[in-house]
Amino acid sequence: MRNPSPGAEPGLRQPISVGSQSIRPGKLFLIAGPCVIEHQDILLETAKGLRDICTALDITFIFKSSFDKANRTSLSSFRGPGIDKGLSMLADIRTSLNVPVISDIHAIDEIRMAADVLDALQIPAFLCRQTDLIVAAARTGKPVNIKKGQFLAPWDVKNIIDKFTSTGSKNLLITERGVSFGYNNLVVDFRAFPVMQSFGYPVIFDVPHSLQLPGGQGASSGGQREFAEPLAKAAAAVGVDGLFMEVHPEPEKALCDGPNMVRLDAMRGFLSRVKAIHDLSADQTVQRKEEII
Repeated sequence: MRNPSPGAEPGLRQPISVGSQSIRPGKLFLIAGPCVIEHQDILLETAKGLRDICTALDITFIFKSSFDKANRTSLSSFRGPGIDKGLSMLADIRTSLNVPVISDIHAIDEIRMAADVLDALQIPAFLCRQTDLIVAAARTGKPVNIKKGQFLAPWDVKNIIDKFTSTGSKNLLITERGVSFGYNNLVVDFRAFPVMQSFGYPVIFDVPHSLQLPGGQGASSGGQREFAEPLAKAAAAVGVDGLFMEVHPEPEKALCDGPNMVRLDAMRGFLSRVKAIHDLSADQTVQRKEEII
């Protein structure tokens, strides 16, 4: 078992451009939106609300919603509008609000169509070891967010990184989304963040999916959104680069992952408190490096 020392200092990381936004060391960024595309009005309300909050708080913002949730618990679960209509709806958000957009891809034949519309691509956790999918996504030149599978150790992401960078692209983000812990449960090992950062790429904390109870309601997953802020604060204190959030105006009415989504009207206070911790942690990291030099 290869287990780097916890607490290793992050490697040198260069800014990554995502549409009109720039992800750079020391500045908190947010990938957020409804879990799955439901209706255009919900997309617009959520994207505009999050954009305005992030602008006020000086947080880099990328809007996310899935055109297809291919890994739902039940065959009857709502999956979204599909790639054609979904990409069209995301393109409208991108144009009307001038925000970058990202969505999941599940197969190689989706990549070219998605890359023509999206500012960044996302590979779901269950597909993080699919070599051909990773390489094909990297070859688009687009930034790609790869979620670490809930079955992998943090140092295992080095294999993912090697596959991706074999193409020459370094536009890579890595997301932690919890680790399987018995049945229908996930836990977050906060040692994972500095370990993964030591490989030199931005690391994101997927808050809602770390609070998911996979299959916990039988035909659907449960969740524990009441722990979203404490865990996000802890990740910010550890020094995570960005947050992944699923946000909805009315989570209790959402068609996917409602139990672990955060209400849109709670996000300003949520992000304000988390950012204060993140900024303090970033300042201390810079100070430590200056003391070493």
